[in-house]
Amino acid sequence: MSGRSPASIRDDVARLVGADRVVDDPTRIARARRDSWVIAVWRSLQATPPPPPACVVRPRSTAEVSAILRYASRERVAVVPFGAGSGVCGGIDPDATSIVVDLGEMRALRAIDGHNLLATAEAGLLGSEFEAALNDAGYSMGHFPQSIALSSVGGWVATRSAGQFSTKYGNIEQMFVAFEAVLPSGEIIRTRAVPRASTGPDLRHLFLGGEGTTGILTEVTFEIHPRPAATERQAIAFPTMRDGLETLRRIVRAGWRPAVLRLYDEIEAGRAFAGAIGASESLLLVLCEGPTALVAAERAAVEATCAEAGGRLVGSGPVESWLHHRNTVPGFEVFLRQGMIVDTIEVATTWDKIDRLYAGVLTAMRAVPGLIVASGHSSHTYPTGTNIYFTFAAKPDDSADIEALYFRIWAAAMEATLAAGGTISHHHGIGRVRREWLPRELGAAYGTLVALQRALDPAGIMNPGALLRPR
Repeated sequence: MSGRSPASIRDDVARLVGADRVVDDPTRIARARRDSWVIAVWRSLQATPPPPPACVVRPRSTAEVSAILRYASRERVAVVPFGAGSGVCGGIDPDATSIVVDLGEMRALRAIDGHNLLATAEAGLLGSEFEAALNDAGYSMGHFPQSIALSSVGGWVATRSAGQFSTKYGNIEQMFVAFEAVLPSGEIIRTRAVPRASTGPDLRHLFLGGEGTTGILTEVTFEIHPRPAATERQAIAFPTMRDGLETLRRIVRAGWRPAVLRLYDEIEAGRAFAGAIGASESLLLVLCEGPTALVAAERAAVEATCAEAGGRLVGSGPVESWLHHRNTVPGFEVFLRQGMIVDTIEVATTWDKIDRLYAGVLTAMRAVPGLIVASGHSSHTYPTGTNIYFTFAAKPDDSADIEALYFRIWAAAMEATLAAGGTISHHHGIGRVRREWLPRELGAAYGTLVALQRALDPAGIMNPGALLRPR
């Protein structure tokens, strides 16, 4: 990378876009130098935390983003895009000579087009702000990641996110219609908002899951939906997790698409819904929404399918409880200060492999000394398979060994996932925590991904170290 000093880079950026765009507040600078990855949080708590970047700049227009990238490409200065910092995989880790481009000033809602069911916003707009504006106009995007109040709409695309209502509405790739972006060279590109096009490879996929390595999104257009006329909720208990997984398969195979299908294993169900189920039961949460007649038919069909599989209707209480608490989770810092480390790992596979994946990952993690508990639930289901979202807590004898223990557990989970024929990431992306396993999953195609990224970014300035191995 560049041989320029941090001070000279900061001065150059201030002259380029204005000193008022360069952040001086130490607290804001510290927040923009990392995402919410638990290891980044842990490192920030140490006596000597990682150094700050050369500068944090908050552009207010696509033209200013373009100017920054032209400069960075010419001078070979690393650029790290920052949306809202909710990522949990280590996607943001600038060094002392990097420019962090914080899109927090680019958060305008450009348009809500109810006739064509489209909405356009600048990439820095928070997801909760976007959804609230849609709701006020009588619409919803139907995209509800747990981090909706902490994540940006551009970040949703960059990490290939999934929302809690994905079984009905799809994931971000089904909702993402058009974009404006700045390439590493500084060139601005834009695509058209059309229902579908057969005009060569789909350029949206340069940025879907790109994690800031292919350029910077500045504006996004999404498909939206009228707010649903009716909603129905039901929880069903199953004797085992395996019974519940097979029931998920039958529901979606028949063509039903409840907005929410969340199946908790006995550990997670017992922890969150102890009063509603037996000691060893798994629990399925179902939420149906849409036109009144469709919702009534869907609920009846789902309940019948569950009953045929040995499920026991519990009522709407657990679903109501989940809706109330679904986005409330304690921060990692609470556990780290007690010498514990907690994290989640979401993977996925096809129906014929899901039992092996679920059991194999839990067995592998539980074999690591220092693990306290590991559990899982399915939160996103498809006709071809489902995901498992694992949660673990661990505590080494010496807190100095937290990182080593953490990476041993992750390695066990990744190896077991690959052995079961699964994907190492369902919706949180790669960042740095999964980076070394990506070539294993992609095989020869990994070289194609590297070649594509290098063609777009020959100087290697865009978020180096995230997604792909460093050059």
